[in-house]
Amino acid sequence: MTQLFDTEEIVTELDISHLTIEDDTPVDNIQSEKQQRLLVEPLYSSKPLPSPFLAAANVGLFYKLKGEPVVPDVMLSLGVQCADDFSKKQNRSYFVWEFGKLPEVCIEIVSNQEGDELTLSRKSRQKGKTTIKKDLYAQIHIPYYVVFDPLKQIQGKDEMNEALLRVWSIAPDGYIELTPAEGIREVGQPIWLNAAGLGLTLWEGQFEEDVTRTWLRWCDRNGNVIPTGAERANMAEERADEAEQKAQRLAERLRAMGIDPDEI
Repeated sequence: MTQLFDTEEIVTELDISHLTIEDDTPVDNIQSEKQQRLLVEPLYSSKPLPSPFLAAANVGLFYKLKGEPVVPDVMLSLGVQCADDFSKKQNRSYFVWEFGKLPEVCIEIVSNQEGDELTLSRKSRQKGKTTIKKDLYAQIHIPYYVVFDPLKQIQGKDEMNEALLRVWSIAPDGYIELTPAEGIREVGQPIWLNAAGLGLTLWEGQFEEDVTRTWLRWCDRNGNVIPTGAERANMAEERADEAEQKAQRLAERLRAMGIDPDEI
């Protein structure tokens, strides 16, 4: 029988020594950083998804061995789990060949006009870039591509066009938009991502400061936002206070009837 492979040449681990997985580039601004945390933390503290899953912000998505990764502001991948040993390079980024699948959702949070989310910026054209992020994610076949433009930075007709949120779903010929033609411009218009088992919605409220802003939040099928750990704690405290007040009112009624509640 002819031996098809020389056992000494079988590749058991890909050589990724040439790939840069951390470049110490900071996030765009404080609001973007807060928004990223607001999309990641609730998934772990409220657990609306079956484990395992990975939600991460500003992590390189390596979809091919040679070439630059794409770095979504937030990505969500179902049915995968991080390796235990982060000292190994192949465990510190999202290498598709290591996780065995693509993420379900990639989200871009617009912070300026240089991100190439839907059109190429002048700077990118000068550098010779030819592909916008939307087309790149479509080529990779990411199931859902999301663009959130909280500061209305890219509002041209070929861009967000007055919308704050737009969502696309992959199809055989590329992306088709899930959001209405006018996009999502106001709170209370959730969009359901069936393959992800979650929805997205605009939410107006306070997050870590006493300033009301418009945020992008995960939500359930009914449009209810997935709470953060702090929000869950506040809700539990409110329920406990309500229970205590109810007990006090009951005790007062019993005393009015001549009944000692402590003896019941």
